Formats: sequence, C-alpha cells, structure tokens
Amino acid sequence: MSFTIDGRVVTAEPKPGQCLRTFLRETGVFGVKKGCDAGDCGACTVWLDGKPIHSCLMPAFRAKGREVTTIQGLADGDGLHPVQQAFHEAQAFQCGFCAAGMIMTVAALDEEQRADLPRYLKGNLCRCTGYRAIEDAVHGRRATQDDVAGEACGASLANPFSMGIVTGHAHYTMDVAVENLLHLKVLRSPHAHARILSIRRDKALAIPGVIEVFTFEDVPRKLYSTATHEDHLVDPDDTYILDNVARFVGQRIAAVVAETEAAAEAGCRALEVEYEILPAVFDPLAAMADDAPILHDKGNEAKGNIYVTIKGEVGSVERGFEQADMVHEHTYSTSRVQHAHLETHGSIAWRGEDGRLHVRTSTQAPFITHKKLCYLFGIFPHDLHVFTERVGGGFGGKQEMISEDLCLLATMKLGRPVKWEFTREEQFIGATTRHQMTTRVKLGAKADGTLTALDIQVVSNTGAYGGHGGETLGAALGSPPAAYRCRNKKAVGHAVYTNMVPGGGFRGYGASQTSFAIECAIDDLAAKLGIDPFTMRRKNMIGPDDVIESVWSDPTDVAFGSYGLDQCLDMVESELAGGGGWEKPEGDDWLEGTGIAFSMLESGPPTEHRSGGQMSLRPDGSYHLAIGSTEMGNGSVTSHRQIAAALLGTRADNIAIINADTDLTPYDTGTFASTGTVVAGQAVELTARALRASILAYAARRTHTAPEDWTLTDGAVESGNTRIELTELYRLGTLAGHRFEAKRKAYLSPRTVAFNVQGIRLAVHRITGEIRILHSVHAADIGRLINPLQCRGQIEGAVAMGLGWALTEHMVHDANGRMLNPALRNYHIPAFADIPRTTLLFADTYDTIGPLGAKAQGECAINCVAPAVSNALRDATGIRFDTLPFAPDRVFDKFPAPEPAS
Repeated sequence: MSFTIDGRVVTAEPKPGQCLRTFLRETGVFGVKKGCDAGDCGACTVWLDGKPIHSCLMPAFRAKGREVTTIQGLADGDGLHPVQQAFHEAQAFQCGFCAAGMIMTVAALDEEQRADLPRYLKGNLCRCTGYRAIEDAVHGRRATQDDVAGEACGASLANPFSMGIVTGHAHYTMDVAVENLLHLKVLRSPHAHARILSIRRDKALAIPGVIEVFTFEDVPRKLYSTATHEDHLVDPDDTYILDNVARFVGQRIAAVVAETEAAAEAGCRALEVEYEILPAVFDPLAAMADDAPILHDKGNEAKGNIYVTIKGEVGSVERGFEQADMVHEHTYSTSRVQHAHLETHGSIAWRGEDGRLHVRTSTQAPFITHKKLCYLFGIFPHDLHVFTERVGGGFGGKQEMISEDLCLLATMKLGRPVKWEFTREEQFIGATTRHQMTTRVKLGAKADGTLTALDIQVVSNTGAYGGHGGETLGAALGSPPAAYRCRNKKAVGHAVYTNMVPGGGFRGYGASQTSFAIECAIDDLAAKLGIDPFTMRRKNMIGPDDVIESVWSDPTDVAFGSYGLDQCLDMVESELAGGGGWEKPEGDDWLEGTGIAFSMLESGPPTEHRSGGQMSLRPDGSYHLAIGSTEMGNGSVTSHRQIAAALLGTRADNIAIINADTDLTPYDTGTFASTGTVVAGQAVELTARALRASILAYAARRTHTAPEDWTLTDGAVESGNTRIELTELYRLGTLAGHRFEAKRKAYLSPRTVAFNVQGIRLAVHRITGEIRILHSVHAADIGRLINPLQCRGQIEGAVAMGLGWALTEHMVHDANGRMLNPALRNYHIPAFADIPRTTLLFADTYDTIGPLGAKAQGECAINCVAPAVSNALRDATGIRFDTLPFAPDRVFDKFPAPEPAS
C-alpha cells in the first residue's frame, strides 16, 4: 500500500488491525504520541485529508492513498506554521507531550470554532498547563520576552527545547528507533490477594514470536522499595521484582518477552496460573482490626497491617481544650487519584557496543533508579547507564521504579534491547496513586478565635506496599499543622497496608490531604464562633517571628527565608471583593458561596536531598551546564539556564544544558518534593559563581591585576577600558593549562517555606448537584520569580489539578478491589471546559535561602484548592461536604429532601 505522510510517499503494509498511530511511528514519525490509545486524550491527533482525527482510532489501511499530515509536516519549508509559532510565543505547554496533538487540532479550527474552545478542544487533554496558556496561544497572545544579556533572571524566556516541542521533534522516552528490539508485557493479577501455586508457560512459549517468560522463580529474590529517596531506609523493603504472592488487583505476576507487542500480549493471555485465593481487606480501618488478614509477614505481626505510626505533641492538647470556649471536632476524607501524566511509564534497556548496560527511561530520579538496579542485579555502578531525555509529565508518579527492572532483567538474560511501555489502563491499575487519607480534626479556641488546641488523627491507606507511606504521612503531620500558631498541638498518624493499588508520591505529597481537613475545620470553627474566615486565619496563622513548629519538639532546619502569607491573604480578599469572574446563573435553585484556604510547604523533604552542577567555558565563548535534575514540564532546564546566565552576565541561549544522565551529569537525588529550584537551582548558582570566579581570576593573573577589578559580560571580561574576548581568554588559558570549569554541590538545608492562598466563588445547583466555578483567585509567596511565565504556568496547572481532585476525579473500585473506571473518559481529568481562568497574584518577597531569592512554586499551590472549594460549598449551602470528590450525586445526596407539595 502507498501512503502520503507529510508530503512523502511511503510504501508499506500495515499489520492486520494496526491503528494509524502505531503505523506512523513505525515510519519514524515520533511526533505522534500515545496517551491513551482509546480516543480520549488527543495526543495522537493528525490530519487526514486536512481534517483532524485521533489516529489511535483509525485503522491504518484506511489511510491508503490519502494525505496524512502530522505535527512534523504541518509547516511549509523551514519556518513554523502560525499555530506552532503562537504556541512557542505563548509557551502553551509544560511537559509538551500533548502539544503536538493540541497544535494539530487548533490549526484546523476556523475563527468561529476558535471562539468556542470549550467545545472544540474537548477531544484534547492537557494535564500540565491548566489550559490558559493554550487559550492565549489560540488567540495570539505572546507571553515570552527577549533574551537580553544580564537580564535573564526575572524574564519570561522560552524553554530551550521549545522549537522541538512545537515541531514534534523533541524526543520523549519512546521516541527512538531501536534495531532488534524485543517487547515486554506483563500478566497482572486478577485477584486482590492470592498465593501463586503454579505458572504454566508452555502455551505462551508456543506462540510465534514469544521468546521468554519470566516469573518469580527467574528473578533475584531481593526485597526493595519502588520508591526513590536519597535515604532508602525511609521506605520499607517489602517488594520483590516478581512475587509468589499477589496483594492487589493489577500486581505484576509474570513478564513475557516477544518480537512484537501483539505476541507478548498473546503470551500473557496464554499463561496458565493456579492461585490460592487469600482473604483481602481494602479499608484501612478494617485492616487495623485484630482479625484482619495480614498482608506482609516479615516481622510486622506485632503491628498487624500498620506499616508505620508517627505521632507527636507539643504543649498539652488536653489543657488546651480545657481552656477553650468552643471545640469543633469532625472527620474529613480525601480520595485516591491518579497522576494521569499523558506519557505513561516506560523504559528501554540494551547492552551497548561499549559492553555496558543502558536504560532509557521516564523517571524523576535516574540516579536513585541507577542505585536500585545495581543493588537488585549485582551490577557495578560503572557498568550501568541510566538517563532520561524528555519526560512527559510526572507529578510524583515517576518518583518510582516500576518499569526499569524488568526491561533490564530481560536484556541481561536475552542479550537484546527490550522495551516496556505501560498502557493507560496499566497506569491506573499497576502504577501508584495519591494516598487516600481520613483525618479526624479537633480544634479548640477562645471566643475571640485564638486557637488553644489542635489535634489531628490520620489514617493513610498505603495500599499493598509501603513505598512512600511513611514519608507522605510525615508530610501530612508536618507543614499543615505548622502553618497555625498554637501552643498545644498533637497528631497521631497510621499508614496501613490494604489490598489496594499502592499509594505513592503525588503533587502535594501528603500535605494536600491534611491541608484539606484542617482548612475545612478552621472554617467550621470560625462559623461556630461567628468569625469571618479571613479574620480567623489572620489571628492564628504563623508569622515571620514565630517558630515553625509542627507536633514534634525536636529542633528543625525549616526557616523563613522570606514571608508573604499576609500579602497573599490581602490580595485574595481584595480580588474576591472586587466582583470579578462570572455572574451566578439565573434561577432560585442556584446557590452562591465563597471560600478560601491557605497552605504552607517546606521546600524539600526532611530527609537528605542533594544535587551537583558542573559548568565550563567553551572555545567559542559560550557555556556548558550539566545538572542531574529531570525535565518533566517543571521548567527546570529553563530556570537553571536563567540562574546561570544571570550570574555570568550572558544570555540564557548562550548556555547549553544537559540533564538527568548518570554518565554525563553530576549526581542528583531526583526532581521531586519541590527541589528542582531550591536544591538543583542552588547547585547551579554555586557552580556559576565558581566558574565566574575562575574566569575573572585568570584574567587578573594574565594582567597582574586583582580579580575584583574585572567584570564578566556577554562574551568578554572588562576592566576599565580593557576588554578581553572570552574566545581569546579561553585560547590563552588553554595554552597555559588553565581549565575554565567548576563543579559544586548543594544540600537541602536549611529549608525555606512557601505559602499559597486560594479563593473560590462558585454556584451549586440544589437539584442537580452541579457545581460551577465562577471566580478562581490564587496568590503565591514563592520568592523571586526566576521565570514569571513559567511560575504562572506551574500554578495554573496545580490549580487545575486541585479542581479535578475536588470535583471530578475518583478511582472507583468494586467489592473485590478491581478498578471499574481505568480509562481517561471514565476517570475524567479536567478538560478545557472544566477549568476557569484563575487570577494569579504574587507576593513581593525575596528569599534569603533559595537561589537568587527564589523558592519552590510547583507543588504547594494544589494543597489549598480542594478545601477552598469545600468552604465555598459550605458558604453556599450551610452543609459541610467533607469527602472528596464533590461529584453531583454526592452533592445532591446531602441536600435535604424538598418539602412535599401541599
């Protein structure tokens, strides 16, 4: 068959049943992405004879003789298509994985359709941006600024890989052609708790193309944790690569390796497994009972299914409640949600010509992954190379090692490259989720609103494996109670094993769950006292002269590098009072309410986190920066170049950057826990300062002057009327044996804090339960904005994700622990139509701890969104909606039944 693809004629025979998406990628068109293979996300959008289609739904043979246009063929000649240019100028992407499909859809719209984006973008999802930057691009609003030497810090500069993203040439994990490639698929458990008695492989091995089957008998019997932290001791070693006991529906049971994905899938279906069904428990409270089935029998019998208990008290809450004029006590519950990054988990492993093992993977922590793989397989560190190129979203979900091990195992055993790419369903049933937590809050206060006691009890459902269970629980008991000034605080938290999909790292990392509970409880207490929610918070919120103290009396390294919570509250209050946003819909059945919430978050975890930077001056006068952090839409490569450029007096475009490669970059713990700016960014700052000092010191030595007499500018060093070009200085220095390079390390201590305040005005329909966000306003205290455009995008994305958690997203399971909605169309992450445009405001602060005055911005913003929605609902209805999400049926069920007609 002949196909015309991006203007070139391709002659090929699609496989029976093959979709157009996979066919296009086989021809080398990697700009066509896989986000769902179900027509839900639009990442694979192409044009067929000029009309946009989801190529995952189109049988490839139907494109025979027709014109297929992809993102890589959208532009004529060497320039950009106007829509590609608009997306570049608005930076209408973060991770960029959705950008190709989004651009193809937008480029096909006429002016009338562009005026109704909620309708015409309903087939394209973005998990990162919150859609506002995309709307700006559609309407031609430029947001980027020029790259001016010496003015990089504080400018809205474009991502250095922007052109590759908008043209479809940026390479994500799976965007490579590998010769002699094998494909891996896994058989997953249909049971929530079962012991494997036998696995018969003969029928699977008889399928043409199947090469090998691996079971628990074929892998190293070493316990480990899939979670990635610098200190591995904070996570329980409770997991095997493949196990003879399944503890949740979706756990991997066996791996089949074959010449094609289809053969590997057929091999999985042909495996015959005999199970002994074991009793299961799904609710953490039930799992804590004495008669509950024990999930792990490795010395946990004394605690049953409680993986860890964390508790602490400062002052005496008993005395505090005795002093209170009013006491409020209530239980609040948050739900499991999935990260839903559009690029699913996946890895490719191979043995190179150098004899070493290489793993290309989608991870937030390549160096920790490297450590774990070396441990599991007994590999010397120098014999293994782990790296990322561009990661299509993470949100904490890729702070996990869940695809690399089996690929590496198969390559080591079979000697050929092996690829494993999760399906969207596997993301839901076989990856990790946000921890479901139930929080009992008890507050005591004086009549004037002064808090006298704060007591929280948390039960966290860590699922079948501990992973991040202890660290998220610690975070849940950390910054949320520390955000309030109260002499008497107490918390007790339990992370409990159940037969559910394991909990993992998720944006907000445990603090989201208890922020929801505490912020709702503060409003409930304020209502009982007749105090305005803003006044209640101003009276009790932590101040710049206070000790930052949660429920532990031990000394802490958390400190105020800056403080802007008061500014944030003032700005949100003023904006909400200004009457912005939409009007309430007409009709008596629509109720209107306003709610607020705030959050505080330490920049980084309490355990060790470190990062290294390496820089050098190049012969042409430009610079090279190597940093180990991962780029996944968090914008680290952009901000790191800007930090370096600001210190070196040059343009950001004058700095080439490589990141996240265990061969080519210094060590980095990983890009998670708000550390991309405050740790890796600090490493860049220290390294750039050291390189600048080296350059100026050599110029001074050459001229017999003092280093302080010289200034580093764009392309030269200058002292009075003397100017030496960097190219010449490099030449002279190289001849003299001087090396213009520097390497520095940064560690996470002390830790500064960021603040966020969310305001929501909404309408809720008393009959249908429908909720409409009328006005969303968010204020952030994140120190100096290294890249304002990027900061806005991060917060807009966090607010959108928070609204999804509050209103629509919910993992539904049946009585046997099987997920009933493992697809984007049924799980429902927010689409364009679901997200209002948030008014964003920033406190005027400069942090004394973070690099060049900056502190973290990508994580904390999500924590205050859901409680602000809940508080607005309470204001509108007088009813406390205490369990996420606030789906219409749940809202309807809480409204009192209408009075019968007389």
